[in-house]
Amino acid sequence: MGDKKRGVTPFYAIDFFAGSGLVTEALYPYFNVAWANDISAKKATTYRANHGDAHLVCEDIKNIKGERLPHVTLAWASFPCQDLSLAGKIEGIYASRSGLVWEWLRVIDELRELPPILVAENVQGLISSKGGAHYADLHNALTERGYVVGPLLLDAKIFLPQSRARIFVVAAQKRGALIDSLLARGPSWTQSSKILLELSTQLSSWAWWHLPEPRESKISLENCLEKDAPFPRKEWQDHNLRLVPEGHLNHFLAGSNLVAAGYKRTRKGRQVLEIRYDGIAGCLRTPRGGSSKQILIFKTADGLKIRFITAREAARLMGAPESYKLPGTYLDGYMAMGDAVALPVVKYLAKHLLYPLAAKLTKNDEKHQEAV
Repeated sequence: MGDKKRGVTPFYAIDFFAGSGLVTEALYPYFNVAWANDISAKKATTYRANHGDAHLVCEDIKNIKGERLPHVTLAWASFPCQDLSLAGKIEGIYASRSGLVWEWLRVIDELRELPPILVAENVQGLISSKGGAHYADLHNALTERGYVVGPLLLDAKIFLPQSRARIFVVAAQKRGALIDSLLARGPSWTQSSKILLELSTQLSSWAWWHLPEPRESKISLENCLEKDAPFPRKEWQDHNLRLVPEGHLNHFLAGSNLVAAGYKRTRKGRQVLEIRYDGIAGCLRTPRGGSSKQILIFKTADGLKIRFITAREAARLMGAPESYKLPGTYLDGYMAMGDAVALPVVKYLAKHLLYPLAAKLTKNDEKHQEAV
C-alpha cells in the first residue's frame, strides 16, 4: 500500500513524532510528507490506515540516521510533552521524553542539507516552566544553526470546541529580506503572553511572525457528538454524577448548553468530576499514566445522563475528517486522538505562514502559491 494522498505542491516535508498522522493530514495540500516517523506501533497502525505505509518508519528516533532521509523544505517535530506538561513533574527539556527534541536536531544536523523551515510543537510548559529557560535553550540551538526563530501560541478553541493551547516554534533560514513581509514589528494575538515578551528581549534572532487572526469557529460541542452513542448502566452514571461538585452542577443546570465535558480529578484527598459549562471540551489527553478519559454530561428529557466521550467524538474535537480511520479498540482510537495535534491549527499555520515562507525561501513561482 503506497501513499494515499499527494498534492500538486512542489514542497515536501518530514514529520517527526508523527503519531496518528493528523499533522501529515493537515499539511496537505501545502506540503507533501515524504517521510514520517513514530515509535508507537499502535499509532503507526492509524497513520498507515490513513496515509499508506510507503513513507512511515516505525522506529525509535535514536536509531534514525539523517543522511538517509530525503531533502525537504519543512521538518516538523511534535516532540513528547510529558516532561514539560503541568500534568507531569516538569523535569524539563533535557529529561528522557521531552529531551528527544535533541535527537530530532541531531537528525536534522545529519541531513544532506538543512531544511529552510523547521517547526517544533509542544505544550505551553515549553515557555512557561523554569522562567522560559527550556524554550531559551531550544531557541538558541535553532539560531546557532542559522535560523531566525519565533514562537506562536495557538489554541484549538479558535477552530474547534476544545481548549487546547500549544506552542509552535517556527524557524526559518536567514535569507536577506525575502521573509520580511511575513514578519511583524512586534507581538500580535499569537504572542501576547508576558513570558514571550520577556524572552524576546533576551534572545537573538527573534522573529515576530505575522499570522492573520481568524474568525472564531461556531462549531459547538453538541455538533461533535455521536447521537446514538450508548450510555453505561444507571449505577455507573449515578456514581459519577455524585462526583460533580454542587457549584459546577448548578452552573450547568442554569445555563443553556445541553452538554458539558469534564475530567475526574483529586481535590483535597477525594475524587471529583469537574465539568466545564462554557460549551467547549477540556484538552484531550491520552487515557494512560494516571490520566482519565473525558466524560460528557447531558441534559435530557429523562434527566441528567453521563458517559465517556467516544473515539469518533475525540477525532471530531481534533478536527479530523469523518473519513479518518480509527483502527483497533476504543482505547487505541482515543489515544491516537488524545496525543495528536489539532488539525485545523496546523492547516491554518501551513496556509498563512509555512507555505508562504516556503515559496519565498525557495523563490518559487507565486502563481502556484495563489493556486493553492
